[in-house]
Amino acid sequence: MYKYQLVMYWDNQDQLFIIEVPELPGCMAHGETQEIALTNIKTAIELWLETAEEFGDPIPEPKYQSVLV
Repeated sequence: MYKYQLVMYWDNQDQLFIIEVPELPGCMAHGETQEIALTNIKTAIELWLETAEEFGDPIPEPKYQSVLV
């Protein structure tokens, strides 16, 4: 299992938590709560990795070792 950096922020306009995975271009998810957003990003990461594997695209190694809270 890969462990990528997650960047979570609150979107005032849409009233949602948004999570992006900087090392996986275009991989992001959202949710009304932090917990829902985290559940959704796990699914998004799995789908991103499956799609990359299916098309033979390279899968980036995680670069970041720290966790920011």
